[in-house]
Amino acid sequence: MPACASRPAARAATFVDGAVACAVQDRNAAGIAHKATANNRAATTARRIEAPQSTCELGVRLVERLSRAYRLTSEGERMHARIQEVAAAIDAIARQARSVDARTQRTVRVNGPPTIINRFLAPRLLRLQREQPGLRIELVGESRPASLSRGETDLALRLSRPHEKGIVARRLATIAYGLYGSRAYLDRCGDEPRDFLGFDDSLDHLPQQRWLRLVAKDRPLAVQANDVTVLLKATQAGLGVAVLPCIMVRADPNLVDVPTGLPPLHRELWLLFHRDIGRVPAVRVVIDRITVIATEARAAFLGEPATERASEVVRASIEGRRRARPSS
Repeated sequence: MPACASRPAARAATFVDGAVACAVQDRNAAGIAHKATANNRAATTARRIEAPQSTCELGVRLVERLSRAYRLTSEGERMHARIQEVAAAIDAIARQARSVDARTQRTVRVNGPPTIINRFLAPRLLRLQREQPGLRIELVGESRPASLSRGETDLALRLSRPHEKGIVARRLATIAYGLYGSRAYLDRCGDEPRDFLGFDDSLDHLPQQRWLRLVAKDRPLAVQANDVTVLLKATQAGLGVAVLPCIMVRADPNLVDVPTGLPPLHRELWLLFHRDIGRVPAVRVVIDRITVIATEARAAFLGEPATERASEVVRASIEGRRRARPSS
């Protein structure tokens, strides 16, 4: 047992903080085995494995080094499931501690796809900081989904609904996609586009990429990228046609929707948060504002004219829930 766990705590909060800190040290030491298998070529992982574990001595060799990789030893294999259980328990303790944070001066982290974070959410959400003194919003746009359970982010925007235990999923909007080309390009090629712009092979699993493959059939892609903003720029430059979110092109009169003969493509946008973290007052304020922002843009997400009625209804609903909540 870590030494700090045996000392009497003057206050419950001090004891919990110390226990979590010591437990996290043990978790980090034991979790090296899991990290090594997940990314056994990373130099940082190699350095951590080779470094002496001064904070926690397990007394067991969990990982062995091969010529170009690392792998779990037989002892490491046996301990792997227990390590995952310990990690999950520590994450739960940390979330519970954060859930009682009633401070108004707090940073709320929001993670999501780069295009949604940078082009849609950032211009609309950051103004909330001016309305809520002490509130800071950290927006992180990245393809890698941050973990809510491990506390890597407070809120997450996702294009698919998770089924992880304890995660609240709120559907914000339905995003419509279309095949778009510039007027200049379509004037040149007529009714049969020949140049298709899409994602690279690492993103072939995305629904919009599979939809594009159906349209392009056996034609090779003229341009491949790993970011939809690059595809937008290439389409605007007249290099071909690409599958793009309707909300992304609606402000550009030079981009035209190209008929495909296929059923329309839609994806759902979800706001995710852990049930415990959703009780934090500062986080609730951000959740409510994101909900209003997305509701106001629902028509735009579908490529339709904007309406005000839906946002008025959701604002009234949120205000009613806020008044009904017990004070924190």
